[in-house]
Amino acid sequence: MIEISHLTKLYGDFVAVDDVSLVAKPGEVFGFLGPNGAGKTTTIRIVAGLSVPTSGVVKVNGVDVVAEPREAKSNVGYVPDRPFLYEKLSGWELLRFVCDLYRRDWKECRPRAARLLDYLGLDGWAGARIENYSNGMKQKLVLVSALVYDPRTLVIDEPMVGLDALAQKQVKTLLRELVAEGKAIFLTTHTMSVAEAVCDRIAIIDRGKIVAHGTPDELKRMAAQPESDLEDVFLEITTASTELQG
Repeated sequence: MIEISHLTKLYGDFVAVDDVSLVAKPGEVFGFLGPNGAGKTTTIRIVAGLSVPTSGVVKVNGVDVVAEPREAKSNVGYVPDRPFLYEKLSGWELLRFVCDLYRRDWKECRPRAARLLDYLGLDGWAGARIENYSNGMKQKLVLVSALVYDPRTLVIDEPMVGLDALAQKQVKTLLRELVAEGKAIFLTTHTMSVAEAVCDRIAIIDRGKIVAHGTPDELKRMAAQPESDLEDVFLEITTASTELQG
């Protein structure tokens, strides 16, 4: 579970995140959408423990990410929008390294790693150096590395970058399977079809503020577009927000 209460982040006089409150519950994919520069990645970095808030409280699985950062990170899988990989390692070596970082027993984690690698079509490449992977293969490996130690909560920033159509379908299916296991998934994406396919609830952020919140169907009714796709609804909500805040 992720609980964000009155989160604010300032960079000098610039307000990147402005009094944001939300809860991502176990057993759901919570979509966090917004235009470029709206505050999505700043929020995600705070949730993942990579940045500290100016004010407000963020808890992951009941643990304050500022007061107890190591404990908070211990049960979170994080997929950044621009991941860094040790490219001289093989896929297996990277996954074992991640398990060591999180103090998990590799013998217990290895079967899960093997299943995920096989599902995403990386099993034949697991022994190869990462520098020989394509961009899409690297993205898949980053996802596996976030899941290999079986965290309770996942924070995913743009999961579909560099993935082909088959891999995108596989990832969508995998996310729904993880939710069925009771995991909480906090996800950002610019691909509205992905959000509509996998998200149970969605918050839309614009200029640092939450401007809409609800299920995809509730957002459509809010925008008076019950038959439209989520992309049209998103554009209507963010355009109206810009006009009000401008």
